[in-house]
Amino acid sequence: MEHTGAPTLTRSLTLKYVVFFGLAFMAPKTFFSTYGVSVHSTNGMMPTAYAIALVVMLFTAYSYVQLVKAFPNAGAAYTFTQKSISPHLGFIVGWTIIIDYLFSPLISSLIMGIALKAYVPAVPMSVWIISFVVLFTVVNILGIKLAARLNTYLLLLQILLFVLFFVLSIKGLLAGKGAGTLFSPLPFYDPAVSMSNLLAVVPILCFSFLGFDAVTTLAEETKDPNRTLPKAIYLVTLIGGFLFIAGSYFAQLIHPDFHSFKNPPSAYMEIAMDLGGHFFTSLFVAVGITASFASAVASGTSASRILYAMGRENVLPKKLFGYLSPKYHTPVFNLLLIGAVTLGALFLDLMTAVSLINFGALFAFFFVNVSVIVHYYVRKKQRSFAGTIRYLVMPVIGAALIGLFFIELDAHSLILGGTWLLLGFIYLVKVTKMFRQPPPQLAVEEA
Repeated sequence: MEHTGAPTLTRSLTLKYVVFFGLAFMAPKTFFSTYGVSVHSTNGMMPTAYAIALVVMLFTAYSYVQLVKAFPNAGAAYTFTQKSISPHLGFIVGWTIIIDYLFSPLISSLIMGIALKAYVPAVPMSVWIISFVVLFTVVNILGIKLAARLNTYLLLLQILLFVLFFVLSIKGLLAGKGAGTLFSPLPFYDPAVSMSNLLAVVPILCFSFLGFDAVTTLAEETKDPNRTLPKAIYLVTLIGGFLFIAGSYFAQLIHPDFHSFKNPPSAYMEIAMDLGGHFFTSLFVAVGITASFASAVASGTSASRILYAMGRENVLPKKLFGYLSPKYHTPVFNLLLIGAVTLGALFLDLMTAVSLINFGALFAFFFVNVSVIVHYYVRKKQRSFAGTIRYLVMPVIGAALIGLFFIELDAHSLILGGTWLLLGFIYLVKVTKMFRQPPPQLAVEEA
């Protein structure tokens, strides 16, 4: 491929940085922020709910691994569906998954703003949100290596918090706090809990694992992506699953009467105070702020790369979305646009943003599983016994599980997500002149 002298994405990321990036996007610490509400929804069986979610996500992670080997490009689910099934459907999937990445920084901003407003009531929440947006946008513009290194340090703080939580929980349980035992089956199985009610909560928990999808957007900035990204996808999924399952297990043992929380959204504060007093509680707040920042940096980076992949081939206007800074080699205009969208945290509520993310994630996951079947089993005719298991049975199970959870989404998610999907369809009709022209396709070669 002839070199044109245009700025390109540079391959600078190793396995360590890619895994840390995915975990930073996942923001494991946010598990604590949602624990009080989620434990009520699962009637105390959160570890089992997370374990089910982990199994579901591993099937979809498997499909991502198969496709990232075939298409090591920056477009993730968009590229996979476009190359495997149809350019038109690929556009729709790309359009839908964009909302996950566009609204993830907004959610991080809202969580951070709410926390700091409660911690420093004298400062308006808008000041915190605007400062937050400016800071993470600047970090992303300055380059992927800076963002990756910064996320590494911020993620280590979250891991340290989990370690301290586990140590203090074990110490407290041995001293007779809570359940007074390190081993109890109740967090995993309670005969009074209906399995149908438990499964209805799992779709919400699946989105905690979205970080494994985010790493595929770094395909063109990763060294040896065909080997690095599959390892990263599995590691991010498994590490996140372990933290969620172990965290919910110890949280319930320390505070078995989850109905007694004074304020469920801030239940983790009561648990932290009981375990380590004011110092541990303050540490929770501080790490929560850094976790929101790390997640915003990671999701902002992913969103900008998806927009760049679409803009580079004129699926979206190339001058805006396909532009890379000659100095920083980052899609500056995309990052500025994401910053502007994130300022919507000044006006939107958390549930609206979360509803859009729920719809987009499951929609993309479903078609990634289907893409494996079409690419390998149908087109490549990988139909031996092993091929049938790998490229038909596994992705069919993944697609079926995701489809089951998709129909369990609440009406709010379906209405908002469906509206966004309709807007994407209208734009597709326009850009293809009523489907008389194919939408532009991403090149398989490296950018």
